[in-house]
Amino acid sequence: MIKFINNFCKEEDGAVTVDWVVLTAAVVGLGVAGVTTVKGGIDGLAGNVSSSLSGGSVVSLGTLGQN
Repeated sequence: MIKFINNFCKEEDGAVTVDWVVLTAAVVGLGVAGVTTVKGGIDGLAGNVSSSLSGGSVVSLGTLGQN
């Protein structure tokens, strides 16, 4: 059993896979952190735009451009 453990520790097969898994997890984590950070500002901006558009009125131009 000890020989098996020693051989297992010496082998490097699959090390690249572990690197890719760690790199992918880091990229996903940064993406989630970025979305979480920006979400609050976007919600506030959307509220401001909504209230501005709701408070506006449409002006009838009548026959503008027609003779």
